[in-house]
Amino acid sequence: MKYGSIKKESGAITAEDGLKIAYDMYLPSNAVNSLPVVLFLHGFKGFKSWGAFPDACFEMARSGCAVIALNFSHNGTEGHSEDFTRLDLFARETFSRDLEDVRAVIDALQTQKIKTGSATLETDEVAIIGHSRGGHTAIAAAAEFTEVTTVITWAAVADYTKHFTDDMKADWEKQGYTEIQNARTGQLMRIDKVVYDDLLENASRLVASTRVQSLMIPCCFIHGTQDPAVPMRNSELLYQVCRSPEKERIMINGADHTFGCSHPWNEDDVPPHFLTVIDKTVEWLETYFISHNL
Repeated sequence: MKYGSIKKESGAITAEDGLKIAYDMYLPSNAVNSLPVVLFLHGFKGFKSWGAFPDACFEMARSGCAVIALNFSHNGTEGHSEDFTRLDLFARETFSRDLEDVRAVIDALQTQKIKTGSATLETDEVAIIGHSRGGHTAIAAAAEFTEVTTVITWAAVADYTKHFTDDMKADWEKQGYTEIQNARTGQLMRIDKVVYDDLLENASRLVASTRVQSLMIPCCFIHGTQDPAVPMRNSELLYQVCRSPEKERIMINGADHTFGCSHPWNEDDVPPHFLTVIDKTVEWLETYFISHNL
Protein backbone atom coordinates (compact mmCIF):
# COMPACT_ATOMS: atom_id res chain seq x y z
CA MET A 1 0.00 0.00 0.00
CA LYS A 2 1.28 3.44 -0.93
CA TYR A 3 0.30 6.41 1.23
CA GLY A 4 -0.30 9.69 -0.56
CA SER A 5 0.24 12.13 2.30
CA ILE A 6 3.37 12.14 4.45
CA LYS A 7 4.05 14.34 7.47
CA LYS A 8 7.27 15.20 9.27
CA GLU A 9 7.56 15.42 13.05
CA SER A 10 10.80 16.74 14.53
CA GLY A 11 12.26 16.41 17.99
CA ALA A 12 15.36 15.59 19.99
CA ILE A 13 16.46 13.20 22.69
CA THR A 14 19.27 13.60 25.19
CA ALA A 15 22.28 11.32 25.00
CA GLU A 16 24.05 10.07 28.13
CA ASP A 17 26.53 12.94 28.06
CA GLY A 18 23.74 15.52 27.88
CA LEU A 19 24.13 16.34 24.21
CA LYS A 20 21.15 16.33 21.91
CA ILE A 21 20.37 13.90 19.12
CA ALA A 22 17.95 15.75 16.85
CA TYR A 23 15.70 13.78 14.53
CA ASP A 24 13.05 14.14 11.83
CA MET A 25 10.38 11.45 11.66
CA TYR A 26 8.56 10.93 8.38
CA LEU A 27 5.34 8.91 8.47
CA PRO A 28 1.98 8.57 6.70
CA SER A 29 -0.33 11.40 7.74
CA ASN A 30 -3.39 9.20 8.15
CA ALA A 31 -1.78 6.08 9.61
CA VAL A 32 -3.63 4.77 12.66
CA ASN A 33 -2.15 1.28 12.95
CA SER A 34 1.35 0.21 13.90
CA LEU A 35 4.25 1.28 11.70
CA PRO A 36 7.62 -0.44 11.27
CA VAL A 37 10.58 1.88 11.93
CA VAL A 38 13.51 2.68 9.65
CA LEU A 39 16.55 4.58 10.95
CA PHE A 40 18.57 6.73 8.55
CA LEU A 41 22.21 7.64 9.33
CA HIS A 42 23.98 10.48 7.55
CA GLY A 43 27.63 10.40 6.57
CA PHE A 44 30.83 12.31 7.32
CA LYS A 45 30.36 16.11 7.26
CA GLY A 46 26.66 15.39 6.82
CA PHE A 47 23.39 15.88 8.65
CA LYS A 48 19.87 14.48 8.50
CA SER A 49 18.52 17.01 6.00
CA TRP A 50 21.53 17.05 3.66
CA GLY A 51 20.76 17.35 -0.05
CA ALA A 52 17.87 15.21 -1.23
CA PHE A 53 17.91 12.91 1.82
CA PRO A 54 14.50 14.23 2.94
CA ASP A 55 13.03 13.29 -0.45
CA ALA A 56 14.22 9.73 0.07
CA CYS A 57 12.75 9.65 3.58
CA PHE A 58 9.38 10.89 2.30
CA GLU A 59 9.33 8.22 -0.38
CA MET A 60 10.24 5.42 2.03
CA ALA A 61 7.49 6.54 4.40
CA ARG A 62 4.96 6.27 1.58
CA SER A 63 5.44 2.50 1.77
CA GLY A 64 3.96 2.46 5.26
CA CYS A 65 6.81 2.96 7.69
CA ALA A 66 8.11 5.62 10.03
CA VAL A 67 11.52 6.85 8.88
CA ILE A 68 13.67 8.51 11.53
CA ALA A 69 16.58 10.54 10.18
CA LEU A 70 18.92 11.56 12.98
CA ASN A 71 21.80 13.92 13.56
CA PHE A 72 24.66 12.29 15.41
CA SER A 73 25.31 14.16 18.65
CA HIS A 74 28.87 15.04 17.61
CA ASN A 75 28.31 15.81 13.92
CA GLY A 76 29.12 19.49 14.46
CA THR A 77 25.65 20.97 14.06
CA GLU A 78 23.31 22.07 16.84
CA GLY A 79 19.71 20.93 17.03
CA HIS A 80 18.09 21.05 13.60
CA SER A 81 20.58 23.53 12.17
CA GLU A 82 22.49 22.79 8.98
CA ASP A 83 25.43 24.96 10.03
CA PHE A 84 28.61 23.54 11.55
CA THR A 85 28.79 25.72 14.65
CA ARG A 86 30.15 23.05 17.03
CA LEU A 87 33.44 22.10 15.45
CA ASP A 88 34.68 21.21 18.93
CA LEU A 89 32.23 18.31 18.93
CA PHE A 90 32.97 17.36 15.34
CA ALA A 91 36.65 17.07 16.26
CA ARG A 92 35.91 14.20 18.64
CA GLU A 93 33.08 12.40 16.85
CA THR A 94 34.28 8.86 17.45
CA PHE A 95 32.80 5.80 15.84
CA SER A 96 31.94 4.47 19.29
CA ARG A 97 30.02 7.68 19.98
CA ASP A 98 28.00 7.28 16.78
CA LEU A 99 27.19 3.69 17.69
CA GLU A 100 26.07 4.78 21.14
CA ASP A 101 23.82 7.39 19.52
CA VAL A 102 22.09 4.68 17.51
CA ARG A 103 21.56 2.72 20.73
CA ALA A 104 20.12 5.81 22.39
CA VAL A 105 17.60 6.28 19.58
CA ILE A 106 16.49 2.65 19.74
CA ASP A 107 16.13 2.94 23.51
CA ALA A 108 14.13 6.16 23.10
CA LEU A 109 11.79 4.41 20.70
CA GLN A 110 11.27 1.50 23.06
CA THR A 111 10.61 3.76 26.06
CA GLN A 112 8.37 6.03 23.94
CA LYS A 113 10.56 9.08 24.33
CA ILE A 114 10.25 9.08 20.57
CA LYS A 115 6.63 8.54 19.62
CA THR A 116 3.80 9.88 17.51
CA GLY A 117 0.22 10.47 18.53
CA SER A 118 -1.32 9.13 15.35
CA ALA A 119 0.11 5.60 15.23
CA THR A 120 2.04 3.01 17.22
CA LEU A 121 5.67 2.51 16.34
CA GLU A 122 6.88 -1.08 16.15
CA THR A 123 10.23 -1.06 17.92
CA ASP A 124 11.06 -4.73 18.47
CA GLU A 125 12.53 -4.82 14.98
CA VAL A 126 13.99 -1.89 13.03
CA ALA A 127 15.69 -1.43 9.69
CA ILE A 128 18.76 0.77 9.33
CA ILE A 129 20.09 2.69 6.33
CA GLY A 130 23.35 4.63 6.20
CA HIS A 131 25.27 6.71 3.69
CA SER A 132 29.08 6.58 3.51
CA ARG A 133 30.44 6.70 7.09
CA GLY A 134 26.82 6.26 8.17
CA GLY A 135 26.75 2.99 6.23
CA HIS A 136 29.89 1.88 8.07
CA THR A 137 28.12 2.59 11.36
CA ALA A 138 24.86 1.01 10.16
CA ILE A 139 26.63 -2.32 9.67
CA ALA A 140 28.25 -2.13 13.11
CA ALA A 141 24.85 -1.31 14.63
CA ALA A 142 23.20 -4.20 12.81
CA ALA A 143 25.77 -6.58 14.28
CA GLU A 144 25.64 -4.99 17.73
CA PHE A 145 21.91 -4.55 18.32
CA THR A 146 19.47 -7.44 17.98
CA GLU A 147 16.62 -5.07 17.16
CA VAL A 148 18.12 -4.38 13.73
CA THR A 149 16.75 -6.93 11.26
CA THR A 150 17.52 -5.30 7.91
CA VAL A 151 20.45 -3.13 6.77
CA ILE A 152 20.91 -1.09 3.59
CA THR A 153 24.04 0.91 2.81
CA TRP A 154 24.60 3.69 0.30
CA ALA A 155 28.24 4.14 -0.78
CA ALA A 156 29.47 2.67 2.51
CA VAL A 157 33.08 2.60 3.63
CA ALA A 158 34.16 -0.99 4.28
CA ASP A 159 37.02 -0.32 6.70
CA TYR A 160 37.60 3.20 7.97
CA THR A 161 41.02 2.29 9.37
CA LYS A 162 42.13 2.11 5.72
CA HIS A 163 40.21 5.23 4.69
CA PHE A 164 42.37 7.66 6.64
CA THR A 165 45.34 8.93 4.63
CA ASP A 166 49.01 8.71 5.58
CA ASP A 167 49.11 12.50 5.93
CA MET A 168 46.24 12.39 8.42
CA LYS A 169 47.99 9.70 10.44
CA ALA A 170 51.23 11.72 10.42
CA ASP A 171 49.35 14.77 11.70
CA TRP A 172 47.84 12.76 14.53
CA GLU A 173 51.22 11.43 15.58
CA LYS A 174 52.90 14.84 15.34
CA GLN A 175 50.32 17.23 16.77
CA GLY A 176 47.36 15.18 17.99
CA TYR A 177 44.92 16.37 15.34
CA THR A 178 44.45 16.79 11.62
CA GLU A 179 42.34 19.21 9.62
CA ILE A 180 40.18 18.87 6.54
CA GLN A 181 38.41 21.54 4.54
CA ASN A 182 34.69 21.46 3.97
CA ALA A 183 34.44 22.15 0.26
CA ARG A 184 30.89 23.49 0.62
CA THR A 185 31.40 25.90 3.54
CA GLY A 186 35.15 26.52 3.31
CA GLN A 187 35.57 25.69 7.00
CA LEU A 188 38.66 23.96 8.31
CA MET A 189 37.34 21.06 10.37
CA ARG A 190 39.58 19.50 12.97
CA ILE A 191 39.64 15.76 13.71
CA ASP A 192 41.33 14.83 16.97
CA LYS A 193 43.50 11.74 17.34
CA VAL A 194 40.91 10.21 19.67
CA VAL A 195 38.81 9.43 16.59
CA TYR A 196 41.59 7.31 15.08
CA ASP A 197 42.58 5.76 18.40
CA ASP A 198 39.01 4.78 19.19
CA LEU A 199 38.62 3.04 15.84
CA LEU A 200 41.88 1.11 16.19
CA GLU A 201 41.26 0.12 19.80
CA ASN A 202 37.71 -1.05 19.08
CA ALA A 203 38.13 -2.30 15.51
CA SER A 204 36.53 -5.68 16.20
CA ARG A 205 33.36 -3.84 17.27
CA LEU A 206 33.38 -0.89 14.88
CA VAL A 207 34.85 -1.87 11.50
CA ALA A 208 32.13 -2.68 8.96
CA SER A 209 34.04 -5.29 6.96
CA THR A 210 34.60 -7.22 10.20
CA ARG A 211 31.11 -6.88 11.64
CA VAL A 212 29.31 -7.67 8.38
CA GLN A 213 30.72 -11.20 8.49
CA SER A 214 28.46 -12.04 11.43
CA LEU A 215 25.26 -10.74 9.87
CA MET A 216 22.58 -13.24 8.86
CA ILE A 217 19.86 -10.64 8.29
CA PRO A 218 18.93 -9.19 4.87
CA CYS A 219 21.75 -6.90 3.68
CA CYS A 220 21.76 -4.62 0.64
CA PHE A 221 24.84 -2.72 -0.56
CA ILE A 222 24.25 0.13 -3.04
CA HIS A 223 27.15 1.98 -4.66
CA GLY A 224 27.99 4.14 -7.66
CA THR A 225 30.54 2.89 -10.16
CA GLN A 226 32.16 6.35 -10.44
CA ASP A 227 32.50 7.15 -6.74
CA PRO A 228 35.75 9.13 -6.29
CA ALA A 229 35.46 9.43 -2.50
CA VAL A 230 34.67 5.83 -1.58
CA PRO A 231 35.43 3.50 -4.50
CA MET A 232 32.85 0.83 -5.28
CA ARG A 233 35.28 -1.89 -4.21
CA ASN A 234 34.21 -1.05 -0.65
CA SER A 235 30.69 -2.34 -1.26
CA GLU A 236 32.02 -5.24 -3.31
CA LEU A 237 34.11 -6.31 -0.31
CA LEU A 238 31.19 -5.95 2.09
CA TYR A 239 29.04 -8.08 -0.19
CA GLN A 240 31.72 -10.74 -0.61
CA VAL A 241 32.41 -11.26 3.10
CA CYS A 242 28.77 -10.98 4.19
CA ARG A 243 27.43 -14.44 5.04
CA SER A 244 23.74 -13.63 4.96
CA PRO A 245 21.72 -15.84 2.60
CA GLU A 246 19.67 -12.76 1.74
CA LYS A 247 22.08 -10.20 0.36
CA GLU A 248 22.30 -8.04 -2.74
CA ARG A 249 24.91 -5.81 -4.34
CA ILE A 250 23.53 -3.00 -6.51
CA MET A 251 26.01 -1.01 -8.58
CA ILE A 252 24.62 2.12 -10.22
CA ASN A 253 26.44 2.79 -13.46
CA GLY A 254 28.04 6.25 -13.60
CA ALA A 255 26.90 7.36 -10.14
CA ASP A 256 29.21 9.33 -7.85
CA HIS A 257 29.46 9.33 -4.06
CA THR A 258 26.25 11.31 -3.48
CA PHE A 259 24.42 9.87 -6.50
CA GLY A 260 24.21 13.29 -8.14
CA CYS A 261 22.93 15.15 -5.07
CA SER A 262 24.41 18.30 -3.55
CA HIS A 263 23.47 20.63 -0.74
CA PRO A 264 21.28 22.55 -0.72
CA TRP A 265 19.02 20.64 -3.09
CA ASN A 266 16.32 22.99 -4.37
CA GLU A 267 15.23 21.17 -7.51
CA ASP A 268 11.74 19.73 -7.91
CA ASP A 269 13.10 16.33 -8.92
CA VAL A 270 15.91 14.27 -7.48
CA PRO A 271 18.87 13.30 -9.72
CA PRO A 272 18.28 10.18 -11.85
CA HIS A 273 20.97 8.17 -10.04
CA PHE A 274 19.51 9.04 -6.66
CA LEU A 275 16.02 8.14 -7.88
CA THR A 276 17.41 4.69 -8.64
CA VAL A 277 18.82 4.51 -5.09
CA ILE A 278 15.42 5.42 -3.67
CA ASP A 279 13.58 2.91 -5.85
CA LYS A 280 15.97 0.06 -4.99
CA THR A 281 15.87 0.96 -1.28
CA VAL A 282 12.08 1.03 -1.19
CA GLU A 283 11.90 -2.25 -3.09
CA TRP A 284 14.27 -3.88 -0.60
CA LEU A 285 12.36 -2.52 2.41
CA GLU A 286 9.03 -3.68 1.04
CA THR A 287 10.36 -7.15 0.32
CA TYR A 288 12.44 -7.89 3.38
CA PHE A 289 11.23 -5.58 6.13
CA ILE A 290 7.88 -3.82 5.82
CA SER A 291 5.97 -6.89 4.63
CA HIS A 292 7.33 -8.86 7.60
CA ASN A 293 6.19 -6.28 10.12
CA LEU A 294 2.57 -5.67 9.09
